[in-house]
Amino acid sequence: MRLDRAASIDDLRLMAKRRIPRFAFDLVDGGAENERNLRRNAEAFDEVELTPRYMRDVGRIDTSARFLERDYALPFGMAPIGMLNAFWPGADVMIARLCKRENIPYVASSAASTRLEDLAKAADGNGWFQLYVSADADVTESLIARAEAAGFDTLVVTADVPAAGKRDRDIRNQLAVPFKFTPEVVLQCAMNPRWALASLAAGTPNIANYADLLKAATSYADVQKTLITPGFTWEALKTLRGRWTGKLLVKGILHPEDARLCAEIGCDGIVVSNHGGRQVAFGPATIDALPAIAAEVSGKIAIALDSGVRRGADILRAKALGADFVFAGRALAYGVGAGGEAGAKRAVDILTLEIIRALGQLGVPDFRDVGPAQLTPPRTEARTA
Repeated sequence: MRLDRAASIDDLRLMAKRRIPRFAFDLVDGGAENERNLRRNAEAFDEVELTPRYMRDVGRIDTSARFLERDYALPFGMAPIGMLNAFWPGADVMIARLCKRENIPYVASSAASTRLEDLAKAADGNGWFQLYVSADADVTESLIARAEAAGFDTLVVTADVPAAGKRDRDIRNQLAVPFKFTPEVVLQCAMNPRWALASLAAGTPNIANYADLLKAATSYADVQKTLITPGFTWEALKTLRGRWTGKLLVKGILHPEDARLCAEIGCDGIVVSNHGGRQVAFGPATIDALPAIAAEVSGKIAIALDSGVRRGADILRAKALGADFVFAGRALAYGVGAGGEAGAKRAVDILTLEIIRALGQLGVPDFRDVGPAQLTPPRTEARTA
């Protein structure tokens, strides 16, 4: 299938799957344990109905959104994904550049395969930095200082890694960082020559921002130990809030009480997220968790959502249920896997077209006007935001 014939994010996923060795594809595509949450994230979106309204003037559609006091051309951005260059060589920079051109935020993962300084340069003012708080305070401080020096003005602190997610696909694939070229891996690479040649030219991907710390790592479990933060507490978040002078969001919020505490501490926003279903298989889908969180903190703190976004209508569903903004990770990753930078652009174009058409069907020409009234059954209560 050619990129211009890809009609959906699912089409791009299938194209990427055909071009990428299984062990690398599973690294991004897989979820925790039996992947119940991975599936549930997408299924729960489909259960949220929006009611079309007709005979309204929708000749001019506005997809722009304002989030954290900044205007963006679209109501979604790129969620952080670690080791994305293993999925497709150069993916990190490709997507960062694309986000700058499209005027949407790019969240650089601290576990990226590219140095955060290079990602800040590629995103050129549209970059945010996602932080895993290390058990070693010096490591955390080093990353924060580098992010500041690189020009990132928004910090996204991941809170949902007190323990490592158990990802069965990675165990079956014997995933290791750096990659071990077992006979099975060599065979998979031989069956995907385009990926293999591009990876050979780009060099073996690693977790670039932790490169010095991970020299002694012999498995992906060793890598995870550096990123896992069992001691990250509310007191630690208060300290971090005092240390970071820019905007600060907490990612991984699923409970209204946790959202309230983030607001009380002075965080600028939260990301309702279950790590794309990669941490646990037993929790709620993010769209299911969103309404209670919005009821608790709407108007007090900015609310974003990620995990499971595959359609433009999903973004409208999240807005109707209380999110101010949405992040999609795998959607753009599938695009870059399907066709490099052009594929990532195709993913953005697909979501944009779906948003425009869904707004037209809803009879709401401005994304910012989407709210509870569009839900089925309609909800008349007004949000305070």
